[in-house]
Amino acid sequence: MRLVQLAELLHAELRGETADQAREHEISEVASAKSATGTSVVFAQDAATFSQALSSPAAAVIVPTAMGEDANVLKPLLLVANPRLAFAHAAQLLRTEDAHPVIHPTAVIDGSALLARRVSVGPYAVIEPDAKIGESSAIGAGAVIGQGAVIGRNCRIYPRVVIYSGTELGDHVVVHAGAILGSDGFGYVRDDATGEYTQFPQQGRLIIEDGVEIGANTTIDRGALDETRISRGVKIDNLVHIGHNVHVGKDVVIAAQTGISGSSIIGANAVVGGQVGIGDHATIGEQVILGSGSGVLTHKKVHGPGVVFWGRPARPLRQYLKELAALARLPEKEAAEKPAPKKSAPKKFARKKPEHEKD
Repeated sequence: MRLVQLAELLHAELRGETADQAREHEISEVASAKSATGTSVVFAQDAATFSQALSSPAAAVIVPTAMGEDANVLKPLLLVANPRLAFAHAAQLLRTEDAHPVIHPTAVIDGSALLARRVSVGPYAVIEPDAKIGESSAIGAGAVIGQGAVIGRNCRIYPRVVIYSGTELGDHVVVHAGAILGSDGFGYVRDDATGEYTQFPQQGRLIIEDGVEIGANTTIDRGALDETRISRGVKIDNLVHIGHNVHVGKDVVIAAQTGISGSSIIGANAVVGGQVGIGDHATIGEQVILGSGSGVLTHKKVHGPGVVFWGRPARPLRQYLKELAALARLPEKEAAEKPAPKKSAPKKFARKKPEHEKD
């Protein structure tokens, strides 16, 4: 698009001595200063990156408003409050889409499935009876869309994703390769007499709201009797497991290798670091930050907007660091308290006669 169009869509002020002449420049991509071309837009947040951006061949630079107002440069500048965020928005605006949606001849699509306009279906994908695919969504190679599953508009389902029956995706959902959505939760009832386990019914739904992104090889279970719900704008990394009946609030971020046990609740805008373990029926409050590797026990409630929790079990970071410091000083304390050993009188040893002095 033209530079002036991009500036308008980003709500940016176009500055620079050549800005007027550059208004009609074509912008085709975002890039780093190192890889930029004459049709790229780059961003800078400080003096060092600003200098690199100015020396690059990029057509324009997205910069903080204060920095751009004081700059006297020839290159066109896009002045915004948050350059990194504006750069991310620019990437979405400039992202190219498939001009001609294609349904591959090897795809298996049941006659009762409903596909809206501009839907793409890749090779060997399977769409089962009564499934619904919204407008401009794309189903990757080898993906399986289960019976009655619903996928909204402008969704991107990457190859080998499996979406079970009873799963519903909103609009603008991205699911990366190998993810499995709507599988049975891990729920069993034990027979005390025989020791055998019988599965508790796993017949609920999985609801994925608008704007959710799900990483590769992540698994999310359906509800047991009711639903598992991933709310609007949630971002989930690769290799995450979310158990049945879990509710994840709006705009939560969950990093890789995290495991969330059944019936837990995560409040809106919480941040969950990598390799976090959350027990069943736990509650994580809104805007709580769980540091990488921390653990939340079963039925535990963790509250405190903006508070960072760390450790196993998770506790406020300040408390955790104090405990670590105390633990590190423990050997010194033990050594100081240990009584000094009593000195024993030196032993007297008889002189051993040399061989020539022996009788």
